Amino acid sequence: MQDKDRQAPASPIPVTLVTGFLGSGKTTLLNSLVGHSAMGRALVLINEFGEVGLDHDLMMRSAEDVVVEMSSGCLCCTIRSDLVETLRDAPWRFARGGKPLFDRVVIETTGLADPAPILYTLLEDPVIARTYRLDGVITLVDAATGLETLDRQDEAVKQVVVADKLILTKLDLVQPADAAALEARLDALNPGVPMLRAAYGRIDPAIILNAGLYDPKSKSAEVETWLNAEAAAHSKPHDHSHHHHDVNRHGPDIKAVCLISDEPMTQAAFVRWYKFLTILKGPDLLRVKGLINIRGTDGPLVLHSVQHVLHPPVQLEHWPSDDKRTRIVLIGKDLDEADLTSMLENMTAPPPRHDQPAAL
Repeated sequence: MQDKDRQAPASPIPVTLVTGFLGSGKTTLLNSLVGHSAMGRALVLINEFGEVGLDHDLMMRSAEDVVVEMSSGCLCCTIRSDLVETLRDAPWRFARGGKPLFDRVVIETTGLADPAPILYTLLEDPVIARTYRLDGVITLVDAATGLETLDRQDEAVKQVVVADKLILTKLDLVQPADAAALEARLDALNPGVPMLRAAYGRIDPAIILNAGLYDPKSKSAEVETWLNAEAAAHSKPHDHSHHHHDVNRHGPDIKAVCLISDEPMTQAAFVRWYKFLTILKGPDLLRVKGLINIRGTDGPLVLHSVQHVLHPPVQLEHWPSDDKRTRIVLIGKDLDEADLTSMLENMTAPPPRHDQPAAL
């Protein structure tokens, strides 16, 4: 493609960064947004942690939207170069008659993403900075697990500190006093930041879109320190070793385990497996999500749990894609893929047929 075909648009394209820790409701929010007319010409970039992606199957698509699933891995480290390449190429890849099919970009990061490298990329990459403008950082906070997460996860703290606006989710699961304690903690981390409340992802797009040019100098001194650290790291010779990074691992302890089963399972077998999973690995699990093929149903059972909170599974009427396998992604500490795979196979295997001899 010649350079003339990659010219920057007449005015920079706004980019909204949607972040928040695992299970805070980012995909639910995007599902609400993409059905709104304000998002009719949006390019949505989804980043998932782990080699098996599920969020794109759960994302509603309108006729005008362009939805792209980013490469697997952590956007802040293993695939930052993929983000740069996608944004550089998007104006001509998603174009018709020489004009882009989109006039805004929404990026959903994985819940484990450190926002500082992403912000530095969006603000400082010369081609991206000429083509796009960072319109705002929206951070979702799960009211049911927010205080505990802020105590344990540095990424969650950074996501709050860099935000232009905070959206509190799952307030129906907590008492007013607990919600007030969370809001006080958030205000201490990011004083004066607007705090919005969303029920099941429903929020007026006008509230979070067109927030104005992102200004890191208006944030706490910590944000400038983080960006300066990224600049220093960026100035060093580039290390291509991240291309061989394990896309299922985030740091030395946290990893994703992706379980896949070709055979449908009974509802009872699934419940038995999940109960045993929480007994065995409960304290170590940060996130579990899955599409479960339940025998005798036309669509999958959607599983969502965040730390100790299991959301009621939802039975879909139809499969969102042609892939009808059971797919479960577990994210947590010290997870053993072989053990978890064996447990799923053993506990969800169909009972032996009575006309076959029992195994010795």
